[in-house]
Amino acid sequence: MLRIVAPLFLLLATVAWSQTSPPATAGAAPDYTNQIVVVYNESDPDSLNLARYYASKRNIPKEQLVGLKCPMTEEISRNEYDETIARPLREAFEKNAWWKLRSEEHPAGKVEATRMRFVALMRGMPLKIKPHFEKYEGDKPTGPMPVAIHNEASVDSELSILGVFTRQMSGVMNNPYFRSFQRIGESPLAPLLLVCRLDAPTVVLVRQMIDDSLAAEEKGLRGIAYIDARGTKEAGLVEGDKWILNSADVGRRKGMPVVLDSGEGLFPVAYPMSHAAVYFGWYSEAPTGPFIRPDFRFEQGAIAAHIHSFSAATLRDSRKNWCAPLLAAGAAATVGNVYEPFLGLTTSFDVMFERLQAGFTFGESCYMAQRFLSWMPVFVGDPLYRPFAKIAASEMDEPKNDWDAYRLGARVWYDKGPADGTAALKASAQKYSSGIIMEGLGLLQLAANDSASAVNSFDQATSLYRNPTDILRATIHEVFQLKALNKTPEAIALARKQIAKYVRTPGVEVLKIIEADMTVAAGTTTPKPVR
Repeated sequence: MLRIVAPLFLLLATVAWSQTSPPATAGAAPDYTNQIVVVYNESDPDSLNLARYYASKRNIPKEQLVGLKCPMTEEISRNEYDETIARPLREAFEKNAWWKLRSEEHPAGKVEATRMRFVALMRGMPLKIKPHFEKYEGDKPTGPMPVAIHNEASVDSELSILGVFTRQMSGVMNNPYFRSFQRIGESPLAPLLLVCRLDAPTVVLVRQMIDDSLAAEEKGLRGIAYIDARGTKEAGLVEGDKWILNSADVGRRKGMPVVLDSGEGLFPVAYPMSHAAVYFGWYSEAPTGPFIRPDFRFEQGAIAAHIHSFSAATLRDSRKNWCAPLLAAGAAATVGNVYEPFLGLTTSFDVMFERLQAGFTFGESCYMAQRFLSWMPVFVGDPLYRPFAKIAASEMDEPKNDWDAYRLGARVWYDKGPADGTAALKASAQKYSSGIIMEGLGLLQLAANDSASAVNSFDQATSLYRNPTDILRATIHEVFQLKALNKTPEAIALARKQIAKYVRTPGVEVLKIIEADMTVAAGTTTPKPVR
C-alpha cells in the first residue's frame, strides 16, 4: 500500500549545491559517451558481457567500464554496499581522475568538478540495500517522521550521491536537479551522478532493451500514449492522479494520440492496446491489463511505468510487481521503487515525460522528475536514451507518415485553436487514409468535452482502419461517447454490429462486456451470443 506523508519535505537534509537558471529548451544534444561509467559485477559473467555489449553499441571507451566484485543477490546489507560498491567505485573515480577533489572542506562539498555524469549499472549488480538496525557512525535521523527513520534504499539512488561523501543514510536528500531544464553536462552539480540500470528478468531482455532504445532513438518513438488515472478525490492521493492526468496533457500537446482512462478500474486484460509507445498508470499491486497477455508487445523503445510502492522490488521475475512484467512485455525503459517510497517522494511522471519529449536523455529526465535522492527509486533503461529527440528536432519538416502528420495537426490544434486543428487533421487523414489521425482527432475532441464531434471522428476512424484491433478500439471510444450523449440504443446497436463482425478478434471481449452492461441497464433483451 502506497503511504502518504505530510508535505514537510523542505525540512529534509540537503547539500549546498547550486544551479544556474535553466534555458528555455533542451538545445543541441551533446555526446555523452565520454561522460558515462558502465559498472558490472565481476562475480557474474553475464554482467561483464552485457557491459561490453552496451559499451560497443554506444561507442563507450573500454576504460570507462568498471568491474566490482559484489554479491549477486538483488538485496544486500548496508555494509556490503559500503565495502563492495561505494568504496571501490569512489576509488575508481579518484584513480581515473574522473573527479577533481578539493583539498580543503568547502560548502559545496569535496567534488569540485567531474568528468563523469552518468552511471549505467548492468544486470547482475545488486538492486537494493535492506534496512540497517545497528549503530552507523555519522548517521542520525533527519527531517520529519516517518521518513527520517528509514535507511533502506535503492543501490542506484545511493550511488547518485556518491560524490557527496556522506555517512548520513537515514531520511532523504533534496535533489537540486529536480525540475531542472538544463543538460547535466552544462550543470554545475559536480557531486551528482545520474544512475540508471540496464536490468531485466533475462540477459536476452537486457540486450533487447539496448537494441530497441538505439533503434527507436534513430527513428523517433511514435505511437499511442495509454494513460490510466484513478479519478480519485481522496486527500493525499490526488497528487498521484495529478501527475497521471498532467502526463496525458503533455502527450496531447506534444502531438501523441492519448487514450485516457480516468475511471477507478485499470485497462482490461483484453483491451485492444495496439501501437503502445507510452504507458503510465496506477494503482495495482499485481501486474494486470493487456501487458500480461502473451500476445501483447509494446512498440519498440516504449516507455512504461506504473505507480506502486514495490513496483521494482525485484527485476528478476517477469510475473512479479510491475517493472519486470513491463520490460518482459517489450518496454525499453521503466521507473519503480524497491521499498515503500511514500507517494510524495516518488517520481513525477509528468515532469519525466515532458523532459523526454523536449529531447533530454532518459537519465536526465528521470532525475529532473525525482524530488529526493538516497531513497527508493530505480530508473531502468539506457541512461543515454533520447526517444523523442529526433522528432523534436524535425517538428517543422514535412511529415513523412501519418504519425508525424498527426503531430503537426495536434500542434495546430493547440497553437491556433480547435477549428484550425480539426481542419488540418481531417485534411491529413484524407491524404494518408489514416485511421490513427481520425482517432487522435476524436481523442482531442473528447478531451475538449466535445463528445458529439468525437463520435463522428471515431466513426470515420473505424472506416479508415484496416486492422480489426484498431477498429475495435475506435468502436469502444465511440460506444462510450454515444452512451454519454444519452444515445444508449445507438450505442448498443453499434456494439452488437461490431461484435458480430469481429467475433474472433482479440479485444472483442471488452466490447461484449460494455454491450452487456448497457443492455442490462437499459432493460432490453440481450441477443444470443454469436459463436
